[in-house]
Amino acid sequence: MSSGRIPAVEGGIQPTIFDAKADILTATAADTPARLAVGANDTVLTADSSTATGLKWAAVSGGGMTLISRQTPSAASSLSFTSIAGTYRDLMLRYCGLYTSDSTATGFNIRFNNDSGLNYAIALVRVTTAADAVDTDNDSISLNMPLQRNTATTLQKRSMGLLTVNNYADTTYAKRFNFEWSNYRSDISTLNYHIINGVWNSTSAITSIDIYRSAGSGTFSTQSGGFVELWGIN
Repeated sequence: MSSGRIPAVEGGIQPTIFDAKADILTATAADTPARLAVGANDTVLTADSSTATGLKWAAVSGGGMTLISRQTPSAASSLSFTSIAGTYRDLMLRYCGLYTSDSTATGFNIRFNNDSGLNYAIALVRVTTAADAVDTDNDSISLNMPLQRNTATTLQKRSMGLLTVNNYADTTYAKRFNFEWSNYRSDISTLNYHIINGVWNSTSAITSIDIYRSAGSGTFSTQSGGFVELWGIN
């Protein structure tokens, strides 16, 4: 008997059954051990009676989120997430620490598939430190992304937001979205918070989310620790 080996005659498992890092021990039948090779990255071990070992490695079929792309714009006049795969259930765009070079004259908006038509209908609730308001807009050409007054130097006073688009890859129905954002208007020392519900009136699958300059000539950047991220929701 060699050191470190258990004789098979005594019912031991030979270490040579394993061929690679992360191989696991399973069985093909009673008293019949077998090796299952490690699966691809980000797959999970799943029971499957049709396979020899009764197990397989498979992609996550539900739940969880996948980071599609993370960007940290600097002096940008636009930003796009393009070629979005239709393999997720929903999309979530989130950003934090954004600010513009121009405190009052420059604005940035969001479009789906760079659609500039009158296809965005929104209803919003606006809450500020100055007043509360309810507003509706049934012919908006874009989903507003108000960064234009975030010139305060602290991260918590710069713009942050969360946009969720439901069933974005569907080609039969219009797309519902929810958008929450907050920022600080340094020109009048006012904190703002908006909650927006809306519809993009298109049956096209969303393959890009585009941030573009809607007014002025300024640019936008992220403070250290800030980001713009696109996530796929499974």
